[in-house]
Amino acid sequence: MNRRKLLAAAAASAVVSGTARAAAAPPAKRAPNFIVVLCDDLGYGDCSLYGPGGLSTPHLEQMAREGVVATDYYSPANLCSPSRAGLLTGRYPVRTGLGYEVIMQQDDRGLPLSEVTIAKALKPAGYATALFGKWHLGHLGAAWPPTRHGFDAFFGIPYSHDMKPLALFESHAGSDETVRSEVDYPQLQEQFYSHAERFIEAHANQPFFVELALSAPHLPEHPHPGFDTQGYAGSYGAVVAEIDAMVGRLMAKLRALKLERDTVVVFTSDNGPWYEGSPGWLRERKGGGGFDGGYRVPFVAWAPGRLPAGKRTSSIMMGIDLLPTFVAMAGLPPLSGVELDGRDITSVLTKGAASPHEALILFDNEVPVAVRTQDWKYLDTLYYRGIKMPIGVFGYEELYDERGSRAENYSVSENHPDVVKAMKARLEAAKKAFAPYKHADIPQAFKTLNAQLGHIQD
Repeated sequence: MNRRKLLAAAAASAVVSGTARAAAAPPAKRAPNFIVVLCDDLGYGDCSLYGPGGLSTPHLEQMAREGVVATDYYSPANLCSPSRAGLLTGRYPVRTGLGYEVIMQQDDRGLPLSEVTIAKALKPAGYATALFGKWHLGHLGAAWPPTRHGFDAFFGIPYSHDMKPLALFESHAGSDETVRSEVDYPQLQEQFYSHAERFIEAHANQPFFVELALSAPHLPEHPHPGFDTQGYAGSYGAVVAEIDAMVGRLMAKLRALKLERDTVVVFTSDNGPWYEGSPGWLRERKGGGGFDGGYRVPFVAWAPGRLPAGKRTSSIMMGIDLLPTFVAMAGLPPLSGVELDGRDITSVLTKGAASPHEALILFDNEVPVAVRTQDWKYLDTLYYRGIKMPIGVFGYEELYDERGSRAENYSVSENHPDVVKAMKARLEAAKKAFAPYKHADIPQAFKTLNAQLGHIQD
């Protein structure tokens, strides 16, 4: 199908649905729109929300002044594909079959069509749904294109922009056909944003869910012309400045459309920073086992009139919580027949309530390696010189006090033996519970990759 026919079909669908909406009586109270701005590899210290030393992000600061900042929000995984699977399904990624590493170019894994995504879950309430940006949940099999997972529209890339070959694809619900176009790297984030903005304008009169899945600041950086690359953070800082500017444009657009009081906007990241970027004072980075630097990322929720302004919460939460929270806010009943790990955090955001989680489980690939409660973190595995070390074998008990802003540098296990015992039991229970989901072998794509890279190891 060529682009002209594809767009004509999409336009006809919009006209029909728009006519039906015009004829229908307006609802007594509108369900809120949901927009998730998901950055790629943005670290805890890559913005000016969590103390000095971060990059200047004035629009995020404005969003924070008008919304709720979470200080202890965890991405569903410390790597891209698993994290995105967890966010969209409300389940720990290992349950979806995508808990191991990321999906590579020749990797035939993908998000099962049986999984209920946020887009699917909101459909019974009449939501228009779209994903613009990076997918990275399967591109060779049944998982592709994303419009097979409840999205009405998709425009974006199949995986990270450092992977080759790379092209842009567009698809619409009702057809598995896609329109392919070439990538202009410096314009990529702007293209994602522009498509999202047009979708919002076109669906202003009905509830909608948009995932704006930016592929930045993931390396390599491709700064948009007009953003300064001469600062101390170089091109990385320019890309973060572009992201921040998009946040400002998004809030202004919602106000111009008079949708700000009908929309919940969430800004966050899929995991911590890679080789560049800053985890702030948190330990480790993307892929760094169960330490906070790979998992704990920025989170701001903005919804004037629905969420309080200028609030901060330290209640623990995770990306798996977005699905049950959006379902509840949309006035829908909880999903049935689906084993969710996420919890509804509406009261946390609206009232500053305690977390609904007793504990969050942190994985390294498909294996639980840490457990976080509100006050404590227990971890039994770390990386040393490229080796995955089960530190318990050496008699070390890594217990960290998470009360207040404390980095995970000093274990307090000797002072709290009872806490160690309880946390260790939680982690062992998690290992047992999730063991059946662990694959017996690694994906073929990684066997091939390991063979290719083996010669560069010491």
